[in-house]
Amino acid sequence: MSDISQNDKEMIDVMIKRASDAMQQIEDWPQAKLDRLCQSIAWYSSNEKNFTRLAQMGVDESGIGDRAGRPNKRFKIHGVLRDALRQKSTGIVETDETKGIVKYAKPAGVIASLIPMTNPALTPPVTGVYAAKARDAVIFTPHPRTANTSFEMVALMRRACKIVGAPEDLFQAIKKPSIPITNYLMSACDLVLATGGQPMVRAAYSSGSPAYGVGAGNATMVIDDTADIDIAAMNTRLSKTSDFGSGCSADGNIIIQKSIYDRMVKALQAEGGYLCDDAQKQKLQQAMWDEKGNRTFTTIACAPQQTAKVAGFEVPATCKFLMVENQGKIGSAHKFSKEKLTTVMALYHFAKFADALDIVRQIYDVGGKGHSCGIYSHDDANIDALARVAPVSRMMVRQPQSKANAGAFNNGMPMTSSLGCGIWGGNITNENVSLKHFMNYTWVARPIAEDRPSEQELFGEFYNSELA
Repeated sequence: MSDISQNDKEMIDVMIKRASDAMQQIEDWPQAKLDRLCQSIAWYSSNEKNFTRLAQMGVDESGIGDRAGRPNKRFKIHGVLRDALRQKSTGIVETDETKGIVKYAKPAGVIASLIPMTNPALTPPVTGVYAAKARDAVIFTPHPRTANTSFEMVALMRRACKIVGAPEDLFQAIKKPSIPITNYLMSACDLVLATGGQPMVRAAYSSGSPAYGVGAGNATMVIDDTADIDIAAMNTRLSKTSDFGSGCSADGNIIIQKSIYDRMVKALQAEGGYLCDDAQKQKLQQAMWDEKGNRTFTTIACAPQQTAKVAGFEVPATCKFLMVENQGKIGSAHKFSKEKLTTVMALYHFAKFADALDIVRQIYDVGGKGHSCGIYSHDDANIDALARVAPVSRMMVRQPQSKANAGAFNNGMPMTSSLGCGIWGGNITNENVSLKHFMNYTWVARPIAEDRPSEQELFGEFYNSELA
């Protein structure tokens, strides 16, 4: 923080003061008025015309992502609004008469929100709806590559506030972000939300302010012999190709039971998958990772045709994603067992389900612990076995993972754009970051009938025994 200029420091201090003043103006707003504010923010940010323009602007500005498909992310804002409207955020929000507990919700405060390059138009309104519901204010710091997109989205959200009589300074954005500015902002705010790469998340946790961060993904799917192969293949394609695989939830590793392996590969090919040969796989690895093992920007979140071209070979125009066989090649030296962040997936096979569990363990030892996995199976014993073993915070059953684990209209996961990865991933929570994380709570406890078991009940067989 020592390298921040005095002018930049004063700029942030003024923004925080304006944010605090804006919060004071809505601190006594009733629930209905807060809900109307959330509806205004969500509508003006997610209606098809506005969101399409800004979503495509983000692709053009960054040079990554699917320009045609990214506008569909606007439905995530619809889901966030649904969840927000169904919850209370002011006054008494929970009562447990048995325990004599009443909980009152209070704002978290001024939030510093770090916006990733992959979602410059989506993250601000997702954060904004939850923050407005909780009576927080947010100062957004965009990724430098997509600063203009995020700034325009925040400007739109400010106008949405004005329409319903809320202070525009509930939302502010830094127009020219830098590392010193971001570091100072994080240290000066009440709460930090960091959605993005690991350097950003580590900086958030080092800021001295409470922070919600996310861990790296390496999404892995298990497909056993009870799966509907056609549905599994279709969902795998949907997950892998969503925004050209830019999300950390996009299917990266597919572990298939050997008895259905050939049929599953053919089904994936029918969905647009291209199976690379050994020479193409080697070229692909050299193109996707540099000599230090870091992902190359030229192949992140792009169409398979572009990835193949960078690697030095061609794939048909009908190709939707690339596949490489990677059986037995797991570990830091085997790059395809790591997170891919593009339209490439690695294939593995197993004989017995216990072998699948071993492969899952090995893959997450490489990277992605705490994030997510999934399974295509109708065998509850296998589903249970994977859930007991997988070191992940969320597991999707028979669903396209990148469209499901951050909340979907056909599952019960809280809608969000930030996925906590728990202690596995170096995060403070393994939940989907949603409304509850934007609030403080006051617990009020009244006396109840004494709830004290006898010592014999508590200690069971050890009661009155002595060590020799």
